[in-house]
Amino acid sequence: MTDTRIAVGIVGASGYTGAELTRLLLGHGGIDIRVLTADRKAGQPMDTVFPHLAMAGLPDLVALDRVDWSGIDVAFCCLPHGTTQEVVAGLPDHLKVVDLSADFRLADPEVYARWYGHEHRAPHLQPEAVYGLTELAREAIAGARLVACPGCYPTSAQLPLVPLLEAGLIEADDIIIDSKSGVSGAGRALREGLLFTEVSEGFHAYGIAAHRHAPEIEQGLTRAAGRPVTVNFTPHLVPMNRGILSTIYVRLAAGAGADDLRAHLAGHYAGEPFVQVLPDGTAPATRHVRGSNHCLIGVFADRLEGRAIVLAAIDNLVKGASGQAVQNMNLMTGLPETTGLEQAPLFP
Repeated sequence: MTDTRIAVGIVGASGYTGAELTRLLLGHGGIDIRVLTADRKAGQPMDTVFPHLAMAGLPDLVALDRVDWSGIDVAFCCLPHGTTQEVVAGLPDHLKVVDLSADFRLADPEVYARWYGHEHRAPHLQPEAVYGLTELAREAIAGARLVACPGCYPTSAQLPLVPLLEAGLIEADDIIIDSKSGVSGAGRALREGLLFTEVSEGFHAYGIAAHRHAPEIEQGLTRAAGRPVTVNFTPHLVPMNRGILSTIYVRLAAGAGADDLRAHLAGHYAGEPFVQVLPDGTAPATRHVRGSNHCLIGVFADRLEGRAIVLAAIDNLVKGASGQAVQNMNLMTGLPETTGLEQAPLFP
């Protein structure tokens, strides 16, 4: 694939992650976007659905059952949770698949069924799915045919926590994750709770003690700790378009301090193109990562003895979804990992 341009199809291109993926791929340089699918909007030009993508020469949106996959190298799946498993099971074996939904993130189909309310519809594919948190699974991603991209909240939580648990610097049984997301994280479907008058000038928690990203976070942290980990995770909706800020409260292991956590994370991510550990006293903010594939991490000593506060900021549509999908595709196809993702954050 590295000798010629890579032909891609985007399944579910009419949603926010599909549009963001299209935007990123247009600046990639080594990609031909051959297929864009949609359901209700099938038959419409992409620039009618998303005017900001006008003049890009994109193919029209088509129904999934009309796609000829024979000339396509990579399929990105940007469908709602619960709809991707059957679609991926029906795709030709020659395709590399990058799934942005939650359908292949949980390794145990029984855990998936418990949290998503229905049986796994392609359990034979689950064992080959690689969980695509890029910085922590590069080798496996590079050799994968099917990659399950992490959720946005789990990305912001696991990037700082996994290295700390692996190093034994924090206690695995006392982790509180308090996360805030922009409204685009809820998708583009019309719902009363996402109307402007419902969301603006307010700030509220949701999915309290029952959010589907909790088992995904716990799966990754359990692997890192080498024993079962259960976290206290509460997400909140903020009246902004993009961004996630996760504030994580941890109990330090014996002999460890906040400076040790910061130093370990800085060493672990030294040289990483998209993860930056900030200096002492500097807090990450969503406005500093908007439109980019970056993750900023800050570490602070808590005023409570033996505790620390870790913060992580990402753009939920980029590092939390479409940008990480492109990062994974680059690895899967032998391209430089940063291709198409070098743009700096947008500010203001």
